[in-house]
Amino acid sequence: MPSNAPEAAPASRRRHHEDPTLNRSLARGVEILRAFKPGAALLGNGELAERTGLSRATVSRLVQTLVEAGLLEHDRARRAYRLAAPLLSFAHAMRAGSPVLAVAAPRMRRLAEKLRVNVGLAMADRDEMVYLESVRYNRKVSLRNVVAGQRVPIELTSLGRAYLAVAPAAERRTLMALFRRRRRAQWEPLRRAIDEAAASVKAHGYCAASWQPEVVALATPIVVAGHPPYLLNISIATAGSLAEAERELRAPLLKLAREIAAALAQLAA
Repeated sequence: MPSNAPEAAPASRRRHHEDPTLNRSLARGVEILRAFKPGAALLGNGELAERTGLSRATVSRLVQTLVEAGLLEHDRARRAYRLAAPLLSFAHAMRAGSPVLAVAAPRMRRLAEKLRVNVGLAMADRDEMVYLESVRYNRKVSLRNVVAGQRVPIELTSLGRAYLAVAPAAERRTLMALFRRRRRAQWEPLRRAIDEAAASVKAHGYCAASWQPEVVALATPIVVAGHPPYLLNISIATAGSLAEAERELRAPLLKLAREIAAALAQLAA
């Protein structure tokens, strides 16, 4: 998994903070909130400064504002901060009001129950994919429990590689440069795998990957005008080959993607 402080973030933060059309204090406050992730639930000012690239004085001022706003809790005993409950209600409001989830989630659930597979929907956020929905209905018990809001690395997963196949060229170049720095020792085979996935998406509409032991996933992009690219995947825990999983899952994956795309296009009509 990538680190909790992605290398891509600083350049992105600098662009946002230097843009005269944006509120710099608000952008910096958002960076504070972004620093909290699973495994980094309690952070002090020093850790927040390191993760955001902001000065300690700026961090101290921003966290006090976020505490007063009810978005952070201050753990006085540990002299650190954690995310507060209102952020969970924001996530609930997002999910409840999402047009893509309104049309995709019921269809995903039906397919997961019919085939006894896992079905996920995600979108890109910087150098990671974020699950918008995850229906877990696997035929075998798996230790992995993917839920909405969970992040996975772009460069290693079928979701991320399918996204790279349709991402704007400038963004793809930036991400590939980041992945090359991050994974120098494994870069050449990884680059080939990403390129092969892009070719597969172009030729067949999907790509496949197995980045966790005995877990195979197929993913396809859903590109609809007026929406960001969404990525749909089907995964199974299996000791079988990647080719066997492809033969079984590619048709239902592509069919579901077409149905979701058509429903989204109809909403916009």
